[in-house]
Amino acid sequence: MKSFDIRTKIYFGENSLDRLTDIPYKRIMIITDPFIEKNGLLHHVTDRLQQAYIDFSIFLDVVPDPPLEKIQLGVKALLDYNPDAVIAIGGGSAIDQAKSIREFATRANGKDIALIAIPTTSGTGSEVTSFAVVTDTENNIKYPLVSESMLPTEAILDAELVKSVPASVTADTGMDVLTHAIESYVSINNNEFSAALAEKAIEICGTFLLRSFLDNNDRHARQKMHIASCLAGLAFNSSSLGLNHGIAHAIGARFHIPHGRANAIALPYVIEFNSGINKHSKSKKEYPKCVEKYCNVAKLLGVNNFNEITTIRALVGWIQFMNKEMNIPLSISQCGVEKSEYMNAVEQMAEKAIADSCTATNPRVPSKAEVMLLMEHMYD
Repeated sequence: MKSFDIRTKIYFGENSLDRLTDIPYKRIMIITDPFIEKNGLLHHVTDRLQQAYIDFSIFLDVVPDPPLEKIQLGVKALLDYNPDAVIAIGGGSAIDQAKSIREFATRANGKDIALIAIPTTSGTGSEVTSFAVVTDTENNIKYPLVSESMLPTEAILDAELVKSVPASVTADTGMDVLTHAIESYVSINNNEFSAALAEKAIEICGTFLLRSFLDNNDRHARQKMHIASCLAGLAFNSSSLGLNHGIAHAIGARFHIPHGRANAIALPYVIEFNSGINKHSKSKKEYPKCVEKYCNVAKLLGVNNFNEITTIRALVGWIQFMNKEMNIPLSISQCGVEKSEYMNAVEQMAEKAIADSCTATNPRVPSKAEVMLLMEHMYD
């Protein structure tokens, strides 16, 4: 038996931030990062809370790839302030840190604390998932935490908050959206509901990602990508992901490459690995089941071709084209990572990628040797 549900109430479209004037909470802790405060985005939240006469406290000790020690500090701050709800505003790291803080605080005091997630990037989909990624900095490991209790109560998608996102961040997070959608679509746990959400997210990426990158004043494109991120999050929250994220987590933790960028670099290689199709392939009578899915992805992106091999090659080529157009490195070497240091870390990173919970639902079961070879190819 399978099930599918959406527990997070989603507000989107023009003036969706006005929801904050109607929330049924009187004591709020805002969790965000210093950049959100400095660039003036935070006032979009605080002004509305003041308008509604809601008391609030602000926790700013948020950093990328939230480490365990920062989460501990947040738990203490939350328990001390004792709010009715938490508002998380920021990118995936801020929302993940807020989800983790609320989770551990709730376990400590047993109080039901609502969580309102307000993303300021269009990438992680964290505002609608039961996942959070935290970092063990001592051992260079990213841990995906998974619990239904980590789902936000509400999510607010307002394009006003993403119009000033730099082009490089738009590129990285946009490719993260595409990777979420594709991995969800070919996951062994995919279903009709997750597939429908993933297909729409892929379609939106094909039409609006490059537009969003080229012009941050293209509000329509930005709003569409904001929604695509949420759709892809809903999809993988149901079906999980795959090896691409296992690799990105391992490489990101070791060499601090932004998560979306690591996904973008790995994606062509993982598609070739999962499908068993590369530039040397010849036609077969039968292909892995995921090949049909990848061909559907290519069709949604408008690059379906003569047969399975040419279509998979066209899909890989489209992804590489998008990376080039958006100035995303095509290899690990282009990220400035020294070759010997990377190659010396490959075996350990491959072990971590295979152990990653996301890899468990990959359509092809990888061996350590296969992941090592794939990672080595990613360098050049």
